[in-house]
Amino acid sequence: MRWDNLTAPPVEGDPERAAPATPPLPLALPGAIARTFDTPEFAGMTFYEVQAKSILNRVPGQSRVPFEWTINPYRGCSHACVYCLSGDTPILMADGRTKPISALEPGDRIYGTERRGAYRRYVITTVRDKWSTVKPAYRVTLGDGTTLIASGDHRFLSERGWKYVTGSMQGNARRPYLTTNNRLIGTGRFAEGPKESLDYRRGYLCGMIRGDGSLGTYSYSYGVVHRFRLALADDEALSRSQRYLALEGITTQRFIFTRASTTRRAMTAIRTSKQRDTETISGLIRWPVEPSDDWRLGFLAGIFDAEGSCSRGVLRISNSDDAILDQTTAALRHFGFACVREDRGRPNRVREIRLPGGLAARLRFFHLTDPAITRKRSIDGDALKHQGALRVVGIEALGLELPLWDITTGTGDFIANGVVSHNCFARNTHTYLDLDAGADFDRKVIVKVNAGELVRRELAAPRWRGAHVAMGTNVDCYQRAEGRYRLMPQIIGALRDFANPFSILTKGTLILRDLPLLREAAEVTTVGISFSVGFVDEHLWRSVEPGTPHPRRRLDAIRALADAGFSVGVLIAPILPGLSDSDESIDTTVSAIAAAGATSVTALPLHLRPGAREWYAHWLAREHPHLVPRYRELYRAGAYAPQAYQRELTARVRIAARRHGLHRGERGDNRSLPEPPQPAAAEQLTLL
Repeated sequence: MRWDNLTAPPVEGDPERAAPATPPLPLALPGAIARTFDTPEFAGMTFYEVQAKSILNRVPGQSRVPFEWTINPYRGCSHACVYCLSGDTPILMADGRTKPISALEPGDRIYGTERRGAYRRYVITTVRDKWSTVKPAYRVTLGDGTTLIASGDHRFLSERGWKYVTGSMQGNARRPYLTTNNRLIGTGRFAEGPKESLDYRRGYLCGMIRGDGSLGTYSYSYGVVHRFRLALADDEALSRSQRYLALEGITTQRFIFTRASTTRRAMTAIRTSKQRDTETISGLIRWPVEPSDDWRLGFLAGIFDAEGSCSRGVLRISNSDDAILDQTTAALRHFGFACVREDRGRPNRVREIRLPGGLAARLRFFHLTDPAITRKRSIDGDALKHQGALRVVGIEALGLELPLWDITTGTGDFIANGVVSHNCFARNTHTYLDLDAGADFDRKVIVKVNAGELVRRELAAPRWRGAHVAMGTNVDCYQRAEGRYRLMPQIIGALRDFANPFSILTKGTLILRDLPLLREAAEVTTVGISFSVGFVDEHLWRSVEPGTPHPRRRLDAIRALADAGFSVGVLIAPILPGLSDSDESIDTTVSAIAAAGATSVTALPLHLRPGAREWYAHWLAREHPHLVPRYRELYRAGAYAPQAYQRELTARVRIAARRHGLHRGERGDNRSLPEPPQPAAAEQLTLL
């Protein structure tokens, strides 16, 4: 169907709930009616009621599914979550600096985390998408004074795993949430960067030129020579120095100082030989009698770029000049840094100033002073540790709704004001409707309210030949919204009246509501019913499918349908590598399915197509990072696991099926019903 050919339904029933959407309706849904409901299960959701022009959708010919026609009365899913932060929250960038989350753009390189061995470590990742929404805001305050403004749905990494800002121990809002007993993981609040004032620039030049420059007046037989030269391997510091000198009226020339060799990097230099310029530079780098804070910050940045290092997690500044060492020590202590001066017996009396305090102190130094050389600011590969000062001391509802922002990253997380923050997962299924790929997919569901009458009209068309129709293969037709809109009874009634064969794939126990209609339809046509039960482990269900009915409830529904005379096929789908593909998991699941009265079981390994791939990869990196290498290997060639793995998995499911009396229901044996529909990969994860 074409989504640009939709018209609005008439306003009927509950007129006070039918209101224009705010913000404006998506361009692809002109005139749709936007509804919201007060019940807890639909809190924060908008339903766009549309009158579609068609409802029977032909599956593309190249699709790898065994059916040609589908009916999808809904588009969108209410099971996902939304995570949002205040727009001014500073995010740690790959260059070691920070940027407000609202200023990020797709493609920006930032820091995230991933587990490597026994530790979670900082890694560089990429922003893939960003969006904003308006939600009730909360202030989270930590013991070191860090504050974070976020929605109640946002999650932070604590010493006890990922925690929502708000939640409950029971009921619909049940989920792990922050308390004042939790400590967050990270370094704590980021320091505000320096302003590029006149004093800051002069402090930087003092540190840089005293640390690495050459400045002097020399007498030769042919006359007096004035010379300034600064040679560096890092262009960032050289360019900054050249720019700062230019702002003082000093023009320098660039030249190649040394070319690269097998043992050292190339160096570029700037120079000037004008007497006026060298005299001005001498004045710029004199020690001030009473240095300002800006000068001290600039000096620390300059001396670090010139003589600093950061190796194996230790920040050091080395020099042999007592005056430079004294000024460096005094500036560090002025800003509250603990520092240790060490004499290691190096040549030329070179001594070191070491900055203890770990990553938190290093990041504070970098952000407070803003050195130019980004390679020295790298924390890639550093291990995360939780600080005692990051205990949650307050969670306060602000009592107002604020614009909040979120991003999608390659690692599934990012560093927000010094703590590890969970990101949302953009799905692509809504973008062609002019809807946001993130929060809109979760919170804005398209409802084809005229689905029942459309089915009747299209089944009655002369061109319709009574082909089998599959339902629930894209979005579960028995998702929670069906309890309110009741579209399926009309659809099943129409298929019954035209004796048109159909099948339903679902995880929703709401199908039992329509059991009388299904019985009536089965008397005149073929009705196939399939349930998806990928596993019965409760912990895994809560992690992967928390918004779906409990697997045991699904098994109860299978039993009720079997008792009513239906041959219920079950898809063990999707089977998750490393999580539900063990012999024990498969045997336990098949045993429970057989005990429920199912007549067939079909293995369906996880498929990961674009959109679903990103969603699942983020979830896996967050919840089971040790499995990431295995998935990279399994899915490196595309959406499907290797054929050898699929065959081996199918064989193990068949062995379990024989063991539990389901061998007659193996693939191809259940001839009385059409083959249970097998959804495409993205459709599997829609049900997830």
